[in-house]
Amino acid sequence: MNWKLTLALGLSAAWTITAQPLVPTSQPLPPAAPKPVSTAVRPDVNYTLGPDDVISVQVRDLEEIGKQPVRIDAYGEIHLPVAGGIKAAGLTPRELQAEIARRVAHVVRSPEVVVSLQEQRSQPVSVIGAVRAPGVFQIQGGKTLVEVLSLAGGLKEDAGTTLKITRRVDRGPLPLKNVVKDPTGQFQVGEISVQSVLNASNPAENLYVEANDVISVPDAQLVYVMGYVKKPGGFVIRDQEHITALMALSLAEGSAPTAAPKHSRILRRQAGAANRQEIPVDLSKMLTGQAPDVPMEPGDILVVPNSVPKNAALRTIESAIQIGTGLVIWRR
Repeated sequence: MNWKLTLALGLSAAWTITAQPLVPTSQPLPPAAPKPVSTAVRPDVNYTLGPDDVISVQVRDLEEIGKQPVRIDAYGEIHLPVAGGIKAAGLTPRELQAEIARRVAHVVRSPEVVVSLQEQRSQPVSVIGAVRAPGVFQIQGGKTLVEVLSLAGGLKEDAGTTLKITRRVDRGPLPLKNVVKDPTGQFQVGEISVQSVLNASNPAENLYVEANDVISVPDAQLVYVMGYVKKPGGFVIRDQEHITALMALSLAEGSAPTAAPKHSRILRRQAGAANRQEIPVDLSKMLTGQAPDVPMEPGDILVVPNSVPKNAALRTIESAIQIGTGLVIWRR
C-alpha cells in the first residue's frame, strides 16, 4: 500500500473516532424524593401527656416499635412491644423518651428514642383551694372556667370572692385586666370576680382554660357572729369592704330578745398565741350613739351573750366549740 492510501485511511479513522458522540460513563441520578411532611403536633417542651393523647414512638434498630401510632388509654398507660406497659400520663414527651429508652436498654445498646405528639386530646388543669374536689383534671377540647370549676365540684361555701388563674407566659397573654408576672417572668397571674363569672354579668371573664393552667380559689375572709342573735354564722367580707360590730350585728339580723348586747365581746386572733384576745363591746351604747362603732378584722368573732348573768362572759374555748358545730356561711 502506498503512503498516500495509508495516510487517507488514517485520517478517515481519526475523523470517525472523533465524530462519535461521547457516551456518559454513568447514568444521571434520579431526582431526590421529597421528604415526608411530619403530621406530629409540636408541643412545648413542658407539655404533660394525658389520657386519649395520640403519640408516635420510634426506636432506632427496634422495628417492633413504631409501626402504628399509640393512644394513651383511660388509665394513662401505653403498651409497647419489648418495653411493656408504661405510665405515660403525667410525663412530658422527653421524660417518656427516657423511660422507654430505659425499658429497651437490655435489647438495644444506647437506644435512640423519639416520641412525637400526634393528637393532643388532653389538657392537664389544676384546681386548688376552696373547691369541693380539688385536683388535676385532664380536660378534652375547649373548656371554660365555669366548666372546669364544675369538674372540681363547684365552690365551697367559704370560698373567696375572687379566684386566680396562673398561666405560663409562652401560652399567650391572659385576656384579663391587671395581670401581673411572677418574679421569674415565666408565669402570669390574673384575678377574676367569682360573682361576675357565676352570675354571667361579665361573660368575657368566663375565659377558655389552657393546658397547665392553675386555678386557685382562696378561702373567703369572714367575720363571725355567735350567741343570741337571729342569724348566727360566718359572713363573707366582700372585696375592699370594711365591717364594723354594728354591721356584723345587722348581718345577723339583730340580737335575740333574751340577749345582753351590752356585754358583747369581740374575739380576735393574736399572732403566736393560742387564745384569742377578748375586746369588750357595748352594742347597746353603739346603737344609741353613746359609744363609737368598733371595726372588725377578718376572722373576728362577735359574741352576743344571754342576759342571764352567768352567761354574760363567754370564754374563747366555748365560742370555738360553737363555731365548730353547725356553722353556716352566709353570702350576700
